[in-house]
Amino acid sequence: MKSWNIWVKRALAVVLGSAGGFAYYYFIGCASGACPITSNPYISTAYGAFIGVVLTMGSKK
Repeated sequence: MKSWNIWVKRALAVVLGSAGGFAYYYFIGCASGACPITSNPYISTAYGAFIGVVLTMGSKK
């Protein structure tokens, strides 16, 4: 049961991180195309998903 809870949290973090990454691209973005992360919606969405997963990873006690 505990491992299922971890996967749900990580999946939710991926979804929210992806939405946050795409929202950053859409609302802030980079019009000139010189910004490597925010000029491409796919890269910013993947980066947001990665950040979401990293934030949910716990440290060993």
